[in-house]
Amino acid sequence: MPKTVIIGGVAGGATAAARLRRKDESMEIVMFERGDYISYANCGLPYYIGNVIQNRNSLLLQTPAAMKAKFNIDVRTSCEVQKISKDTQTLWIRNLKTGDEYEESYDTLIIATGSSPLKPPIPGIDGRHIYTLWTIPDTDAIKEVVSKESLKRAAVIGGGFIGLEMAENLRKAGIEVTIIEMLDQVMAPVDYEMAQLLHENIRANQVELILKDGVDSFQEVDNHTVIHLKSGKMITVDMVLLSIGVRPNSSLARKAGLELNARGGIVVDDFLRTSDEHIYAVGDVIEVTHYISDDKTMIPLAGPANKQGRICADNITGNHVPYKGTMGTSVAQVFDLTAAAVGLNEKALKAAGKQKGHDYETVLISQKSHAGYYPGATPITLKLIFGRDGSIYGAQIIGQDGVDKRIDTIAVTMRLKGTVNDLAELELAYAPPYSSAKDPVNMLGFTAQNVLEGLVSFIEYNEMDFLMADQSKKDTYTILDVTEEVERMVFSIPGSVHIPLGKLRSRLGELDKKRLIIPYCSIGVRSYNAARILMQNGFTQVKVLSAGTSFYKSMHNDSTSQTKKESPDQGDPVEGSLCERKEIKIIDCCGLQCPGPIMKVHEELSSLKQDQILQVSATDMGFTKDIDAWCRRTGNILLKTERKGCENIVYIKKGPDHCECDISQTESTLTPASSQGKTLIVFSGDLDKVLASFIIANGAAAMGRPVTMFFTFWGLNALRKETKQHVSKTFVEKMFGFMMPRGIGKLKLSQMNMGGMGTKMMKKVMRDKNVSSLEELMKKAMASGIKLVACTMSMDVMGIKKEELIDGVEFAGVTSYLGNAEEANVNLFV
Repeated sequence: MPKTVIIGGVAGGATAAARLRRKDESMEIVMFERGDYISYANCGLPYYIGNVIQNRNSLLLQTPAAMKAKFNIDVRTSCEVQKISKDTQTLWIRNLKTGDEYEESYDTLIIATGSSPLKPPIPGIDGRHIYTLWTIPDTDAIKEVVSKESLKRAAVIGGGFIGLEMAENLRKAGIEVTIIEMLDQVMAPVDYEMAQLLHENIRANQVELILKDGVDSFQEVDNHTVIHLKSGKMITVDMVLLSIGVRPNSSLARKAGLELNARGGIVVDDFLRTSDEHIYAVGDVIEVTHYISDDKTMIPLAGPANKQGRICADNITGNHVPYKGTMGTSVAQVFDLTAAAVGLNEKALKAAGKQKGHDYETVLISQKSHAGYYPGATPITLKLIFGRDGSIYGAQIIGQDGVDKRIDTIAVTMRLKGTVNDLAELELAYAPPYSSAKDPVNMLGFTAQNVLEGLVSFIEYNEMDFLMADQSKKDTYTILDVTEEVERMVFSIPGSVHIPLGKLRSRLGELDKKRLIIPYCSIGVRSYNAARILMQNGFTQVKVLSAGTSFYKSMHNDSTSQTKKESPDQGDPVEGSLCERKEIKIIDCCGLQCPGPIMKVHEELSSLKQDQILQVSATDMGFTKDIDAWCRRTGNILLKTERKGCENIVYIKKGPDHCECDISQTESTLTPASSQGKTLIVFSGDLDKVLASFIIANGAAAMGRPVTMFFTFWGLNALRKETKQHVSKTFVEKMFGFMMPRGIGKLKLSQMNMGGMGTKMMKKVMRDKNVSSLEELMKKAMASGIKLVACTMSMDVMGIKKEELIDGVEFAGVTSYLGNAEEANVNLFV
């Protein structure tokens, strides 16, 4: 009678055991699990903590007693395998409860030991308020703390699946949450621009998000944990959850002499057999082949682990079934949004040396989850990565509804070696509550076909930013706004020319055919139509802004001003009283395509009397910010915003300065509300002048004002790192770098420097008078949210590279600065 022993009783191990029994009733099957639980739903653990899953027993999919009764499997929990002896085909076992040790033989062995959370050697990481979430006991410990202790603030270290899910559930429990991620984005499977949609939504849900900053140490102070970040920032919390990543539990395999890869993953063949013919391995612990790239990789997901367990059991019982690889299909709920991905992302292609436009193409589109005229339609953003031959490399989708079925549709198409043509031709179920006649997946296929056929070319948001920042190219392009006048009240790209799509044919003579024309609209449909008009009328250089301004605004969300609302003491409605007022007029804009919501608001508000209130609901995620901008431009008052399910609900009071002008009027006739922002151009590199700049900036920030500091020419020296950075430079650039001061510590006074003595005297007097040093003022400014912007044009002129500037600095051109200056009521040149 053959005997199979399985090490590990979750996901792959439990699936393999059940499949083995179904295939062979006579086989002896023994399963060892060092924990107390087997076959539990570890993906559901965050939702139990957040009370979405209320019954703890719902997480336990199988118990040892049930496995014995149903499948006649000998399950031994709290038993740890100490050693594998390949030569004698035996295991050394230790019972963790009794301490007894014994030997167990096997004919075939399956290693399904999974993975464990990473705990890097950070000082203080083993503190008593620091947790990881991976097992049922982990869950019980966190649940008890959240339920019984008066937690006020928690920090999640890492922005992966578990980290984001835990942040959401802790927030639902009424706890203030900070997410700290060392990379520039959360959710690594998606590309940066898609992750930016998640960043925007995370912050909209009152969660602090810190990116590009790592933990330097943890310190326990007065029953709290102080997190010291590498930037110098400190955060005090009641609980820390580590979600930094996972590592394969492969120490047993290593000690047994099995072949491992560089990351510690067990190397297996196509049939999941290790380097020993009697030993198989499945799940997070193994190296897999990526189905798309054919490269070796590690993809720790539950879906692949379960499929591997089934295939492994089939091969042990006499079949010859290959495991054909993993695409990494994944989906996660992130507050109001669902994020999903499949296949390769653009980061992976670039890392492999692939070039966009030569080796692959991308399309990015914005669609509705179902027919826009049917209630409840919400926007979804889809990105497709594909080859010049039409083969599909990967896809990413983010939205509120319908994301999962679209990513699954694309995943199936990829698994069957389908192309973008197949996406265009798919016949998918349609009814208004569920989809559109042209499903978003079809639209991805249509758009990709248009790219391959040369009918359209796109420019990405960052490519246009770089173009606008390069002053030497300002006469080589025209940014063309083809939206309606009312949309331009809400938002326009600085410097753009406005010709609504309906008037484009009659006004083509206003555009220069020698220039690159970049048409844009809200989501990209009208700008594509504009591009076709232009290209068929002799314009040879046309690039459509990818996904339109709805996406573009999200990519620049950090610079979006916050809504200023009237305070209750001025007679405004407050929480709980707004809905009781009879003079409120309610309109529903849910599902309307842009510019529908703004047009409808304009029409309805124009019919109201001063101080009457309009309640508007819309499903567009960007509607709240759009209506904020519109109110500021038209003299109306945005009283309150809230979210109910998928809807954004806003309350607008018709203001005394409401613009009753026709929507065809130009921007200059509108009445903008005054802004309280401050902008400073730091041109000088002198210590006293830079010091004055930061004192003014910090003072403005302390008053709650948005502040932008634009560093240009000599002022850039204040942003340089004090240590020399090894970057490639020309001879002239090296000479510039040698002659200029490196960092704020090297700046000198503009007057009375006296060979450096005056500068030292100034610093001493500041210390004696308890005046913050320039270094302290800069740190305070960055911690207060003051934007430090380096002029890219000046950097090029002076030979300063991005790597030489301190972390946290943004890079932009004059156009970006002017955009902030237009929103400010104070502009200083220092």
